[in-house]
Amino acid sequence: MKITVVGTGYVGLVTGTCLAENGNDVICVDIDEKKVERMKNGEIPIYEPQLDVLFDRNIDAGRLSFTTSLHEGLDHGEIIFLALPTPEDEDGSADLKYVLGVAEDIGKYITDYKVIVDKSTVPVGTAEKVEQTIAKYCSSEFDVVSNPEFLREGYAVEDFLKPERIVIGTSSKKAEDLMHRLYKPFVRSGNPIIFMDEKSAELTKYASNSFLATKITFMNEIANYCQIVGADVDKVRIGMGTDSRIGKRFLFPGIGYGGSCFPKDVKALHKSGQDVNHQFKILDAVVQVNEAQKTILFPEIKNHFMGDLKGKKIGLWGLSFKPETDDIREAPSLYMIDKLTEAGAEVTAFDPEAMPNVKSQIGDQISYCEGMYEASKDVDALLICTEWSIFRTPDFKKLKAEMKSPVIFDGRNLYEIDEMTEAGFRYSSIGRKHV
Repeated sequence: MKITVVGTGYVGLVTGTCLAENGNDVICVDIDEKKVERMKNGEIPIYEPQLDVLFDRNIDAGRLSFTTSLHEGLDHGEIIFLALPTPEDEDGSADLKYVLGVAEDIGKYITDYKVIVDKSTVPVGTAEKVEQTIAKYCSSEFDVVSNPEFLREGYAVEDFLKPERIVIGTSSKKAEDLMHRLYKPFVRSGNPIIFMDEKSAELTKYASNSFLATKITFMNEIANYCQIVGADVDKVRIGMGTDSRIGKRFLFPGIGYGGSCFPKDVKALHKSGQDVNHQFKILDAVVQVNEAQKTILFPEIKNHFMGDLKGKKIGLWGLSFKPETDDIREAPSLYMIDKLTEAGAEVTAFDPEAMPNVKSQIGDQISYCEGMYEASKDVDALLICTEWSIFRTPDFKKLKAEMKSPVIFDGRNLYEIDEMTEAGFRYSSIGRKHV
């Protein structure tokens, strides 16, 4: 099938590449000329495991190409995916200016039947707005479909190629048949393609992400309570997670969630509720708790140094909001960096992928190191913000020898408390009883 993907951000590039991997002829459109030129030259602009292999293979096979011309893209594709930014507006709502701007251009350019697919995460009613915008300028037949993505950063290729489910919102039988034909090869193992109305599909994405954010936040609340009463959140987590009604996933406490999805989607659903006089009281709490959780370790760090962090050297492992990505949007590490540097501390940091993105955002506010042990050399304490796998089994003897003081504040509960005590570290984590 001939496919066009408008927007080559995280969702757009994964979507286009994976659709090409399944034999489709895909053109990706982006207005950033330098970015398009880099991709034409085989340079992938984001870090995502396995994506580079598929990217190169499908460019070489001629199934994946790039252009800055929307007109060229619209002429090519029978299905047009809109994978455009929907940034958080000042009031917390999703800003649809990019989606509706492209919809207007689509209405002016298309001359034969197209299926326009909202792949971006958008509020309820967006498909209707896109349809109305296109219809203002278009005399040919078209359908607008909602097809939210459920891609986990770090696992996006696997999630796209082997989805747990595919959600498609459409009221058109013609569009349904085309979308079923496109996605049928991805669900040969029997996972469902779920068809529903457009508004329900749009809400499914927001509801899913908001529920997962709520689950994380609830566990962080339990962890904070464990800290006060002397319980162990790891034992509580295991006891809860073995209940099949609850499940084991998203029960790990830490220093809050970040990224491009959970923070924005929770706020957007909350604002959408307000717009129709519905108050999502649970989401109020989720936002408030998560904001506080990002810096939950700062008071403990400050107390350890008797309230004075001036001149103290803090090593920091992990800058991305989660492992296996270079995404730093709403990353707890950035909030901790602000707190530490405002208090006069010097921060030396290492992350396997995210350091260039952090440097482009905050410059030389911190020092960037070539490796994890370099970041911990001569530090007064080490702070762990991201659970990259390389941080899980360090050489503790080497680490202790490198550090000025063997003090670790672990925002991701990577290590066992008794093992850290035996290794001679002063160790602090989230919601666990420390001896």
